[in-house]
Amino acid sequence: MNRYIALQKIIELGSFTKAAEALGYTQSAMSQMITSLENELSIKLVNRCRSGTRLTAEGAELYPYVESLVNQYRATQEKVKDIKGLETGVIRMGTISSISAHWLPELLKKFQTDYPAVEFVLHQGDYTSIQEWIKTGTIDFGFVNPAAASGIKTVPLKQGEMLAVLPEGHPLAELDPVPLKELAREPFILLEEGHYYEPLEGFKAEGITPNVKYTLHDDYSIMTMVEAGLGISILAELVLHRTHYRLALRRTEPPIYRTVAVGYKDYGSLPMAAKRFIELLKASVDMLP
Repeated sequence: MNRYIALQKIIELGSFTKAAEALGYTQSAMSQMITSLENELSIKLVNRCRSGTRLTAEGAELYPYVESLVNQYRATQEKVKDIKGLETGVIRMGTISSISAHWLPELLKKFQTDYPAVEFVLHQGDYTSIQEWIKTGTIDFGFVNPAAASGIKTVPLKQGEMLAVLPEGHPLAELDPVPLKELAREPFILLEEGHYYEPLEGFKAEGITPNVKYTLHDDYSIMTMVEAGLGISILAELVLHRTHYRLALRRTEPPIYRTVAVGYKDYGSLPMAAKRFIELLKASVDMLP
């Protein structure tokens, strides 16, 4: 199984070197495992090039079965741990920056009190990447907007408002709420959230298009740019908690809301540790900001 796990990690990270570091092998050992697997199957599985490691055509055809095999192996191992009791385990979770900053610290602290031996592997991404990671088995579950999800099961947790983010002293800061049609005239800094982004849906519903000047993948970088006067944005109220940027925050008209849900492929096949964390998450939702 180690050879199949090694192959999956190489394709996930696109590099023998990175995969070897992640799994605790030498690069030579990693190469030997893949060569051994290719010899056994009589198939060339991967090609190395300057841009990284890629599957061959034959490898790409076989790879879904490799992923299924590895996921079944991990599920078997987790079931063994379940039978023995939740003494160990790994929770692989997909998250977005606002959840990482304002929900997870307390949740992780509480969970680790009860299950100190459980390990967490966090993958931070956007709505699109997180649901793809769920589908491929890279993560057990993740935080998504149910409106942006397809092909996975979602359980809505909480809805929060999104606010206009303006530099201090901006003329529109005198308005509360600020009409979307006024925001659309300003240089707009867009948060890259994959194929779905709530403010763009809000603008679309009003029949207007924002003047997008910058697109970034990080909320805090956007706040820095807004503070510097490079434009305005709309961000989730959650991510604006406990920040020290010189910003004016205003409601929008019409209001824009974001729903956060937990998403997974099949609850029954989740590792026991992941199920326990989701149970804690749902039980704690009223106390979360």
